[in-house]
Amino acid sequence: MHDLNHGVRICTTLALPGDFRVDDVLRFYRRDGQQLAECVNERAVYKALLYRGVPSCLVIDFSALPAARISLHSDAPVELTEAALGDWAARLLGLTQPIESFSRCYAEHPLLGELLQANPGLRIPQAILPFEAACWAVIGQMISVEAATSIRRRLIQTFGVTHSSGLLCHPDAAILAGLDEAQLRPCGLSRSKVAALQLLAKETLAGQLPLEQTAALDTAAAQRLPADLLALRGIGPWTASYILLRGFGLLDGSLHGDVVVRKRLQRLLALEAAPDQRETAAWLATFSPYRALVAAHLWAMPSEQKTTDY
Repeated sequence: MHDLNHGVRICTTLALPGDFRVDDVLRFYRRDGQQLAECVNERAVYKALLYRGVPSCLVIDFSALPAARISLHSDAPVELTEAALGDWAARLLGLTQPIESFSRCYAEHPLLGELLQANPGLRIPQAILPFEAACWAVIGQMISVEAATSIRRRLIQTFGVTHSSGLLCHPDAAILAGLDEAQLRPCGLSRSKVAALQLLAKETLAGQLPLEQTAALDTAAAQRLPADLLALRGIGPWTASYILLRGFGLLDGSLHGDVVVRKRLQRLLALEAAPDQRETAAWLATFSPYRALVAAHLWAMPSEQKTTDY
């Protein structure tokens, strides 16, 4: 286990609902088997990050269910209260997502009803920071999860900052904005992805995008963010929807460009071929404002072919 006896520690405890799916959280943070930036065991997540520029490690410990013990271990003092840590962790675990309202709306739906029954309590675990979700979304454009994981790993190995635990912190907006194409391309990134990452970093540093905040978005910011993202070169509908979903827990992004979503929808609707993006978008639109949550239930459908959701 990584040594967390150094630095400053802030702790709190969260009560979890009875239907909370611990394994979903563990699986999300276990995507990279080499565990350079995060370490996951049977009951806890250790996730390194640069919190306001300070190397830190967030621990989510499920060993005392039905509660989660949350702690932030930073290598220097940071401005974070126990209450703010609890609010942040609640969002990371999807506890603020209105899944009860969604279930009430669609429990009797002839198609979604079965999916809801198969995966009760399904929530969307969040990336530690929206900026990490944004980087993953850009890296993952048009490639497999495995390929995206490899590129992300090289990015962290090359430009990450080491926390005192030994885990590596994903580079933040300040680090990525200061790099050039020649430095980033060897990680496996195309020119267009390098440009998109640097644009996201620079817009974040300029205060135009709230990608490094841990507090909840206010209503005005949440309504403005989709258009702000789509206005950036290299950020299309799938990328924007993924950032909204994994970065902020906003559940109405349309993941109609996702290949797994389309294949699972083909099976759900008993179609001979997978629907195209236009058809998938039209089908998902009928479930607004829960389109991304519907996509997550499609991701969670059992399948003989092993797949990893984003």
